[in-house]
Amino acid sequence: MTDYKNMTAPCGLDCFNCPMYRALSDEGLRGKIAASMKIDPEKAACRGCRNESGTIPFLGMTEPCSVYRCIAGKGLDFCSECGDFPCDHLHPYADMAAAVPHNTKVFNLCLIKRMGVEEWAKEKARKVKKTYFTGKFKL
Repeated sequence: MTDYKNMTAPCGLDCFNCPMYRALSDEGLRGKIAASMKIDPEKAACRGCRNESGTIPFLGMTEPCSVYRCIAGKGLDFCSECGDFPCDHLHPYADMAAAVPHNTKVFNLCLIKRMGVEEWAKEKARKVKKTYFTGKFKL
């Protein structure tokens, strides 16, 4: 059984749907990622935010991100459990928005709070990411 809570970052990113996480068990994917990023294949994988203590090793991070530090300090599982949610740690940015789904964090956290992490992970997380990257804007 997949531990979706462990494989979802405190900020709401779904590590289990990330190519870098999937590359842990898919050598072909790891090779493609390594070639496209021009990095060693051993570095072309990620065990997920919680298992990496809030860092992303393939990006060279040696310190946890601000969200991870905040949540760990408060003893919470997800940002949406905090009385200050949403805060500036979750602010969306344009930088890399076309390639990295960080702007989905608050939406995912709201869904996790409403649906629970297991139901969100099984029924909605992949759809959110697909909509983010391929969906059309609707008014």
